[in-house]
Amino acid sequence: MIREYKVVGVYRPTIKAIIQEKFGDGIMSAIDFDMQITRIEHPKGDRVKIEMSGKYLEYNAW
Repeated sequence: MIREYKVVGVYRPTIKAIIQEKFGDGIMSAIDFDMQITRIEHPKGDRVKIEMSGKYLEYNAW
């Protein structure tokens, strides 16, 4: 579990930057969120694919 936590923690700023580059100034929310985990066969050892889908929320100016 600690490895997955580290992956998300290390790449969090990059993921946020890519979301903002592709969608604009906002975030991916856990509203209407789903996740799929798939096993992918690989010659050097099977791999884990984690796919997350969450609602995009644009920042609002107050």
